[in-house]
Amino acid sequence: MAVRWLCSLFGKPFDGGKRMDHGGPQDQQQHPMEHQQPYHPQHPAMMRLYEVQKEVSSLGPQVCTFSGLQNDREYKRMERELTQLLLQVDQVDTEGKLELQGARKRAAQEVEGLLRYLEENASHPSRLAIEELSIAARQLVDERVVAPQRAGGVAEINDELVDALQELVLRLTQIKTEGRVPLRKARYRALTRLCAVQDVLEGRTPQQTLSLPLSGDTHEAVHCINHVMVKVSMARSQLLALLMGLSGRDSCAHLSRILTELQVELDALDVSGNAAIRNYRKQVVEEINGLLKHLDLEGEGDDTRRYDLAQNNSIREIEAVRAHVSHLREGVLRYCLMGDLSFRPKAELQSLLTHLDQVDTAKNPCIREARRRAVVEVQAVITFLDLREALASRHPGPDEHPSHRAVWLVLGSLSDLQAQVLGFDGKRADKSYIILEEMLTKQLLTLDAVDPQGDESTKAARKQAVKFAQNILNYLDMKTDEWEY
Repeated sequence: MAVRWLCSLFGKPFDGGKRMDHGGPQDQQQHPMEHQQPYHPQHPAMMRLYEVQKEVSSLGPQVCTFSGLQNDREYKRMERELTQLLLQVDQVDTEGKLELQGARKRAAQEVEGLLRYLEENASHPSRLAIEELSIAARQLVDERVVAPQRAGGVAEINDELVDALQELVLRLTQIKTEGRVPLRKARYRALTRLCAVQDVLEGRTPQQTLSLPLSGDTHEAVHCINHVMVKVSMARSQLLALLMGLSGRDSCAHLSRILTELQVELDALDVSGNAAIRNYRKQVVEEINGLLKHLDLEGEGDDTRRYDLAQNNSIREIEAVRAHVSHLREGVLRYCLMGDLSFRPKAELQSLLTHLDQVDTAKNPCIREARRRAVVEVQAVITFLDLREALASRHPGPDEHPSHRAVWLVLGSLSDLQAQVLGFDGKRADKSYIILEEMLTKQLLTLDAVDPQGDESTKAARKQAVKFAQNILNYLDMKTDEWEY
């Protein structure tokens, strides 16, 4: 964007004669006398605009990939420099020449566009939501892990902490970025750090029960390994603080040097002839390697392929499966509409589930969520086929319990509603969505009103029907939540 504006200052062609759009229709209209004006490439005003163009070309890529907030130092720097450029453009003396006035106007629009883009992304509701969740994660890790360890205490690493962090990860994956590069980048950076914290904590949890360090009397190298292990424990706390932005002095590079030095110190030890000591050293080395792999996050997110998951091979696999499921779903619904149950691609659907299970998520929560949603889509078609088959093969006897019969009547209605949900392709604001939601809720109320009268089979059937109805509602909700990678 920013690197092109000068090419169109005079309506000149760009890239094979394609015209750039720099404003509304009025901006693109050429003055009737403008084509008669001479082109002055050496005019002082034009030379000044050339200089501005060079600066804009430098700032443009920075603005377009900036993923921070308005109070960040980088934001203030770019805002200040763009504002100065805007003032410089405004001060260009065009001497009343229409050609130069048009060039100045388009230059001002380009700088204003960058300023607007910078502000919109830094103050976007999704960006603020990302920051809010990042702050919540930071406070959680600080209160439970970092602060207690700094005070000489023990970190509170338990299932409650792990579950709370996982909930924050899930909420981050559900934030919509509208395809904006800065928002995708911000979400990706927040997720990678939080997932790294999860990985560090999960790797540390079992070590709290190990009978280490070993006694120094066992081998002369044990004392050195014990000393290194204490430093590794401190480094782990520093790493968590770095990942969550709780350390103002340390840096990833500094911590990496410390851990590498510890590795060198361990490698220099002579532990030959003692398998127990070798295993002890190996365990500590593996602990260090586990920490080192998280220390490349300072540049994480700079590569577009990292946060633009549309380019990710795993996502492409998942999307291919979803396209296949969509084709099978359409076929199933088409045959069912004709009352024909001969089309039952359950084996093919099961093979798709197996394929999804083998997709490599690389511990990326967004890819995991994409895979989970694809699995739900496959399972929805399978359960629809199962219920249709059960309804078709059902032959109730005269002694069937009335309550049991009532449950099956509801299941028949649910099957018809599920067919509509499977074929639904609208939004939550659509009238058809509201009707579907209301009808499914009514079926749940009907099931709630069924009195089993002590019949155990009716109790089990009603429980299964309630779960089935809730799954349909959840699937309808998933189809319309506008989730994105």
